[in-house]
Amino acid sequence: MPDSKPALCFIGFGEAGQAIAAGLREAGIERMTAWDILFPQAAGERLRRAGEAIGVDCAASAAQAIAGADVIVCAVTAASSVEAARSVKPHLAGRPFFLDINSVSPARKQETAKLLGEDARYVDVAVIAAIHPARHQTPMLLAGAHAEAAMAILAAFGMRVSVAGTEIGAAAAIKMVRSVMLKGMEALTLECFLAAARAGVVEEVAASLKNNYPGLDWGKAIAYNLERMAVHGERRAAEMEEVADTLRELGVEPLMTAATVKRQREMGEIGAQQPVRGVLKQDRAAMLNAISAAARDRH
Repeated sequence: MPDSKPALCFIGFGEAGQAIAAGLREAGIERMTAWDILFPQAAGERLRRAGEAIGVDCAASAAQAIAGADVIVCAVTAASSVEAARSVKPHLAGRPFFLDINSVSPARKQETAKLLGEDARYVDVAVIAAIHPARHQTPMLLAGAHAEAAMAILAAFGMRVSVAGTEIGAAAAIKMVRSVMLKGMEALTLECFLAAARAGVVEEVAASLKNNYPGLDWGKAIAYNLERMAVHGERRAAEMEEVADTLRELGVEPLMTAATVKRQREMGEIGAQQPVRGVLKQDRAAMLNAISAAARDRH
């Protein structure tokens, strides 16, 4: 790594990849490439423009993207995590770090590490807060035999990383289990306040919840949770399916998690509709009215 500045490659260049890349560019990382399976499609134009604005070279293939990379950041959809690793494996050289930041189960992380073998230094990474506004400084947990070495490189550029353990899956386990609560609360927020809106008691219900959770600003939490589900519900549903797998591996029946999958996916589909998408930056009343109308049309 010349001048102690690694060459980075992003496999998957959605919200997470763009946010981390933008932060690292400001922190002094100069050589960054990216590959996303959407790049060759019309839908990838927005991603390519984002790369150009950040200063990331958008490659024509996964092989081209990882050429000369010291660190590969894999940030794809949960369902595509193993396939993404498989797509780069034949082209790996020099044993780069492979940072798997995908929201998947410990077993999926272990499967990916086994697939890559000694061709890459695999690191199980869990992003444990919203990627914005902190971007590359969002807290992350690392796990695996190469976690300590990766931490030294990443911390030098201001990344807030810590080691969760030496076993692959240790970071993923924390991520998956905490999502039961976090993504479940989002789903409960939708169900609770959709009903409250139809009953005409939104303000009353929000005020009453402060009696039990005085430290939580429900006014902000309602709008925030609804907006995140509307924008990322499909991705969150896929993540929660991985959470359900994790719970089964632990011998816990994922009753609540299975319901969260349904609510997240439903909200992702509703959120894609223009009447809902158009009010996401407005107040919670406008959001709830649009969501309620869209939900009625589904049933």
